Amino acid sequence: MANAPTKPTTVKKESSSASGMFATLTIPLCIIVSILIFFIILADPSHYKGGDVAAGEPVDPFGIIHRGGYLVPLVMSYVLMVIVFSIERFIVIGKASGTASIDAFVRKVQGFLTSGNIDAASAECDKQKGSVANVIKSGLKKYREMELDTTLDVDQKTLAIQKDIEEATALEMPMLEQNLTIIATLVSIGTLTGLLGTVIGMIKAFHELAGTGANTSALSSAISEALVNTALGISTSAISIVMYNVFTSKIDGLTYAIDETGFSIVQTFAATHKNK
Repeated sequence: MANAPTKPTTVKKESSSASGMFATLTIPLCIIVSILIFFIILADPSHYKGGDVAAGEPVDPFGIIHRGGYLVPLVMSYVLMVIVFSIERFIVIGKASGTASIDAFVRKVQGFLTSGNIDAASAECDKQKGSVANVIKSGLKKYREMELDTTLDVDQKTLAIQKDIEEATALEMPMLEQNLTIIATLVSIGTLTGLLGTVIGMIKAFHELAGTGANTSALSSAISEALVNTALGISTSAISIVMYNVFTSKIDGLTYAIDETGFSIVQTFAATHKNK
């Protein structure tokens, strides 16, 4: 019976804990940084005509964004989160891919399997490293174990190899999807927060219109607040969607590589030992 190896389980727990700690620290840090940017950089009087932050007109994009109101730091923190978590996922998925091209690695392993050189295929996994190579090496190790096993028939051995590959995949691949839920969540809350800022800005606009009549300065300021929040919210959602799709595509590619190579391992074993 194929059992999940102890070492990958430990690595998975340590990696999961590290990823969770990273997310726990990153989220509040992004919020704090955004607040500091809003009140120190964007609120600088140099961004307003006459240096009057309260009543002066913005003279550059920094002042325009600052005029968006107190929801702006929150939406800005979403943008920072998308950037930071995207960089983190690029690094993690890059390490999971290994040191060389996944396609080239799969072709090499399949070539060694075709020639029956299991040791060379295992050595190629050691050179490649990463999650994909770890899963394939686990399957090759089970391949060797099944060759020495005399208690099971070929079908049972083939099933054991397949199960071992599936268990190794279950240990390695979920790590690649961590923090993607945060990016996916930012798709929704970015738009919703921007919409909330828009609603608040429009409420102020209509309040000014009702209270003071044609006070164009106050009215335009309120509308500006609404539009700035809308723009930031939509931008956050757009970036989040793009990055989420990029990462899911990369993970699907790694999963396909594992499935393809795992199938080759199983089929090679079955073809080699079916008459034994």
